[in-house]
Order: sequence, then structure tokens, then C-alpha cells
Amino acid sequence: MPGKELTAWLDEYSLSHQNPVNILIHKICVPAITFTIFAMLWCLPVVPKNIRNTISIGQVGLINPSLILIPILAFYWNLSPSLAIGMAIIFLFVIMALIIMEKNHFRIFRLALIIFILAWIGQFIGHEIEGKKPAFFKDLQFLLIGPLWTLTHAFRYFGIDY
Repeated sequence: MPGKELTAWLDEYSLSHQNPVNILIHKICVPAITFTIFAMLWCLPVVPKNIRNTISIGQVGLINPSLILIPILAFYWNLSPSLAIGMAIIFLFVIMALIIMEKNHFRIFRLALIIFILAWIGQFIGHEIEGKKPAFFKDLQFLLIGPLWTLTHAFRYFGIDY
């Protein structure tokens, strides 16, 4: 069963996500935005290649700006360990996809940026249909709650407690 704090976050987020069309748009666009933010962080050349490659899979270094996942997963763990584990599994699949894309010389940043822009356009269309402002206009932390809200729908569908 979700903790009080998680329930409060999800309930408040749900207030601006009642219209079935907006909900559907969010179920598509929130994961797309989450993936693209991670992908764009993955591409940032902040860490020199020799340091980035100290921990690697093949030729793909894993020390990169995507380490931001650690505090994000800690935040999720505080709200719900099972949802945090679910997000960690999703992020592992994202990492595997990015490794495959990088090894196949995809232009990850360019693709992610295009999808990111299109997904945000979709989100704002959904909120126009809904007639309500996005929750993150009130509190930026809702940018972290959106992926959990989407994941709770999947958990409920598969009968997984959170």
C-alpha cells in the first residue's frame, strides 16, 4: 500500500489529469520525456572520456551525467520502494537501449531532442484538452512524480502493490 506522502503526491497530480484523452497522452508522453531526458544526459560530454570509460560495458562508459539517477531513485525509494525498484528496472532497460544505440552510431542526442519536443507539445495539447495547467507549474517536483504516476497505472494493471 502506498505511503501517505506518495498518495498525496499522486492524488494532487491526478487532479490535473482527469480527461481520458489527457491521461492517454500522458501515458505515452511522460515515458517518452523521461527516456529522452536520460538520453540527452547520457550524451553530455561533461565527464572526460578516459574517466567515463573507467567503468564500461564494451566501449561504452557508464560514468556520465546520467548518474543523476542515484538521487532520483533515492527520492522514489522514500515514496515507495516497489515503485523505485520498478523505475530502476526501467532505467536499466533504458541504459541497455542507449548502449546499443551508441554502439550502432545513432545520433542519440538529436533523436532524443526531437522526441522530447514532440512529447512536450503532446503534453500541452493534453492539458489544453483537460482545461487545467500542468501540475509542475505549481511545484517542479511533479516532474519527478509524473513517471511514478504513469508507473502506478502499470502496477495496478498487473496487480502489483506499491
